[in-house]
Amino acid sequence: MKKMPLIAGLLAATTLLAGCSDNEVGDVSLGVFTMKDIKIENLKDDEVTGVTCHIASIEADFSLADPSDSSISCRQTGEITPEMIANIDKSKSGEVVFKKSKSIFFKSMKVRRIYDADNQTLLYLSYTTKETDGSFKHSLSTVPLWGTKAYVEPSADIKQ
Repeated sequence: MKKMPLIAGLLAATTLLAGCSDNEVGDVSLGVFTMKDIKIENLKDDEVTGVTCHIASIEADFSLADPSDSSISCRQTGEITPEMIANIDKSKSGEVVFKKSKSIFFKSMKVRRIYDADNQTLLYLSYTTKETDGSFKHSLSTVPLWGTKAYVEPSADIKQ
């Protein structure tokens, strides 16, 4: 009988994990006989405010862990300035711009922004932090800076 409060607590935590997000823009049921839905959320990059990403992931109601599969699509939806690009992390690993718990067992989904200076492009990588079926699930979207105020013309110097 001592297990009942633990089970009730786990179910309550799972319900909180599966709750609606303020950023949710879509909810597609996968059928009558499944407790899984595809949730679609929007994500505004706090630093590069001219970028909006949409993330689709599966959420399983009454499960202790959501599936790891997700996809991401990012687009320019406003102005991108040189000042915004100057303020971002330019390391090869970039920086986490979004994080969401996908399990009470330490699995989370993260979105990381990486700057590709050579190609004047922002990369947004969505991934889970726990290996599933022999693979870390991930998805990539890019936002080119071409046509924005942040775009820098390539140098005219030609290497010989």
